[in-house]
Amino acid sequence: MKLPQVVTDLIDAQNSFDSSAWANCFSENGVMIEEGEPFTGRAAIQALIEETNKKYQTNMKAVEYTEESGTSVLAAECSGTFPGSPAVLKFHMQIIDGKIQQLKVTG
Repeated sequence: MKLPQVVTDLIDAQNSFDSSAWANCFSENGVMIEEGEPFTGRAAIQALIEETNKKYQTNMKAVEYTEESGTSVLAAECSGTFPGSPAVLKFHMQIIDGKIQQLKVTG
């Protein structure tokens, strides 16, 4: 499956538990929506991912990738120490100029 470089970088960052590299996949004003709450900017996203990595130690494996009407959707099998692991989650992204502008995770 062919993935944009930023999506490959995001998966690699998650699998190495590198919250800084994860945040750098986003534009400077990028937004990540986690459980309905927006986290805006790289610093906020990095803090969120750092906390999440400590709690859940999640690994990602790409299952499917689609692009439609300006939205990219990565379906990934996520496994870690969270309830219900492993689970396939969908990462809905708006990618602009090789960076993620917005990301929303759904179950």
